[in-house]
Amino acid sequence: MMTLKTNGLAALRVLAVTKRDGTQTQFHPYKIDFVLNQLHLTADQQATVTQALVAHYHAATAVTTDDLRATLMAIFQQFSLPVAAADYQAHFAADQAHFASATDVEGRIHRLFAQDANVIHENANKDSNVFNTQRDLEAGAVNRALGLKMLPGIVAKAHLRGDIHWHDLDYSPVSPETNCCLIDFDGLFKNGYKIGNAEVESPRSIQTATAQMAQIIANVASLQYGGCSANRIDQLLAPYAELNYQKHLADAREWVAPAKQVAFARTKTKKDIYDAMQALEYEINTLYSSQGQTPFTTVNFGLGTSWLEREIQKAILEIRIKGLGREHRTAIFPKLIFTLKRGLNLNPGDPNYDIKSLAITCSTKRMYPDLLMYDKIKELTGSFKTPMGCRSFLQGWRDENGVEVNSGRMNLGVVTVNLPRIALSAHGDQDLFWEIFEERMATCHQALAYRIERTKQAKPENAPLLYMYGAFGKRLQPGDHVDDLFKNQRATISLGYIGIYEVCTTFYGPDWENNPVARDFGQKIVQAMRAKCDAWAQQSGYHYSLYSTPAESLTDTFCRDDIAKFGRVPDVTDKEYYTNSFHYDVRKHPSPFDKLTLEENYPQYASGGFIHYCEYPNLRQNPKALEAVWDWAYDHVGYLGTNTAIDQCFKCGFKGEFTATSRGFVCPQCGNHDPKYCDVVKRTCGYLGNPQQRPMVHGRHVEITSRQKNMSPEMIQHAATYEKTKQSDAQRMASRNLK
Repeated sequence: MMTLKTNGLAALRVLAVTKRDGTQTQFHPYKIDFVLNQLHLTADQQATVTQALVAHYHAATAVTTDDLRATLMAIFQQFSLPVAAADYQAHFAADQAHFASATDVEGRIHRLFAQDANVIHENANKDSNVFNTQRDLEAGAVNRALGLKMLPGIVAKAHLRGDIHWHDLDYSPVSPETNCCLIDFDGLFKNGYKIGNAEVESPRSIQTATAQMAQIIANVASLQYGGCSANRIDQLLAPYAELNYQKHLADAREWVAPAKQVAFARTKTKKDIYDAMQALEYEINTLYSSQGQTPFTTVNFGLGTSWLEREIQKAILEIRIKGLGREHRTAIFPKLIFTLKRGLNLNPGDPNYDIKSLAITCSTKRMYPDLLMYDKIKELTGSFKTPMGCRSFLQGWRDENGVEVNSGRMNLGVVTVNLPRIALSAHGDQDLFWEIFEERMATCHQALAYRIERTKQAKPENAPLLYMYGAFGKRLQPGDHVDDLFKNQRATISLGYIGIYEVCTTFYGPDWENNPVARDFGQKIVQAMRAKCDAWAQQSGYHYSLYSTPAESLTDTFCRDDIAKFGRVPDVTDKEYYTNSFHYDVRKHPSPFDKLTLEENYPQYASGGFIHYCEYPNLRQNPKALEAVWDWAYDHVGYLGTNTAIDQCFKCGFKGEFTATSRGFVCPQCGNHDPKYCDVVKRTCGYLGNPQQRPMVHGRHVEITSRQKNMSPEMIQHAATYEKTKQSDAQRMASRNLK
């Protein structure tokens, strides 16, 4: 094959190319090279065509894509290459037909009714059997077709080709909705709000507060397409639990002996807290948003120190440990995130260490809570806050008065670049990799800038709770500009990426993790994307953040696209999935410490969205082993999840890990795979899913079943020994301090 360095096409880089939609780009020689390779020409024939093309445009400074195509056809005819001409025309016709099919509303609906698995299982949080989800899928099919026509042509075609991915095309850009947010519950509770016809006042008890939370979550989830989060829920709800306590104390003063009044009021308040948090858990799990799915909800807790805040923390964990319903199934939502903080709950002797111990027990039985490491999150993002949804982090931000603001801020959307495709297209040439990278970054920038402009077209009355009644932290009037909540970097817009593992494998082989040069290359790519985001933010006044994409279905979609384009490339496309963002190859089994060590350098660049997680066997009998990993991770990573075996069979009573098959998951003890009689819980990406009840796309299923454990029995024993040593050291230090 002729390389770009010898075939002369590089001379045409000076050309400005005008696309059919009017967009102008630089001429990229590799694209001609790729086209000619598809036409099965000999090396001599390729050289002849490229030389003729260079000669034709040697004095030109600009060209249109239509003219370029016509010139190639003329060259094929000039040199008697009718097969190449026919193949080239067929490729062009197929590309046009693909776009026409993608923008065909009737065709999209037909795919849905034909039960195309890639459509109905794209979101593992949606049950495609129920009417409201079916309505959403039908509307989404229409929106995808219309949305592609609305997007800039270069963006739409890059999305269809698999160069980039415009997330949530079933909602945006047809609707100018936002993506995800941190709801300003505190402002809503204190100032009141309106939903529908109801004017809602400040709650007067914790039970009312959690009931209002559920209604707010349902409404917010129906007004955007991403996840919503509650920050520091223990501290948020404590003032309303205090109202319960004061009421019970007043009753006690009337009916209870003085010596028992405080104990009576505390006991009653603890019961109120437990009941309120249990009601919130059930209400969230029984809600359906207008999108036909359980609202993707995250709650963060762990920093509160008062007795009320501690009781709220314990209730959240105890309720999750108990499980849902008579069978005590694992709740998928809300996603629980517990904050670890040195001096508060990290080590024995800390005032809230007992709650950390309860969180460990909860994680061994229910996988959640995930962890936020307080000091590391502040270091990485500039301030402490929980992510929006599963992993989207806001950066530290202060308003015009210098006040730090987190709650009430939001993300405007994500566009993800297919990094493995760039590597595969470069054919081992890193200079070419960076050339293609620059082109894809320009396309992503155009897409993200369009997302901002489209979202700014919303009116406050389109989403009253978000814009007019305080969920987004300010209260606009009809006719105000929603951009007041987005500009000056208050909101984020995210550049996502996938497949650092596959990129490095393409250049350095499948075991590149032990190669310092390869590791540096992977980090250099992420660092370069972060630099782009910073530059775009500086130019525009909007916060472009680098986001390590969870890629629930995209792990499948991009890989399928590249199998069609490049075939089954060992350790890249032949796996049938791509690896999330910067994560370690799931097929390998490094220790948790080695895995996190490889990954820990990436979030400093991709602080707009990230998570780490490790795979474990059943840890119910080894909670101290998990604690050893948590403690080690505190100074290394900001956000950590636990993946452990918690499947249950209600036919034979088995608890552990179900066996993965091509059909799904089966009980290893009795063979049961009926979702009515089993509870199979796996981490989909940043959040949990139940693949027996709501199946996932093929690539995600393969990725999950390929995951190897990061902790062997020997490592468990080593971690437990480490934990005992740490406790002994803490006891000796405490004894020394007493003396």
